[in-house]
Amino acid sequence: MRNDKHKEKKLQINSDLLITDKRTYTVNEIQSILAIGKNAAYTLANSGLFRTVKIGNSIRISKKSFDEWLDNRMLE
Repeated sequence: MRNDKHKEKKLQINSDLLITDKRTYTVNEIQSILAIGKNAAYTLANSGLFRTVKIGNSIRISKKSFDEWLDNRMLE
């Protein structure tokens, strides 16, 4: 019973985390946001246009730097 309460609390915490609360995007999220293909998303992530960090084989893109880049692109 104690274990079930712990699981419920953990699920509540996870469900409260929205994409706007995240500090990074995955390449798949960038792909979805921009409606581009997987290869284009990886090329963009590796382009140096915004801050990224590599964790193992995964690439995480700084949400702040990506959002700033996207906002500037939309103004052009």
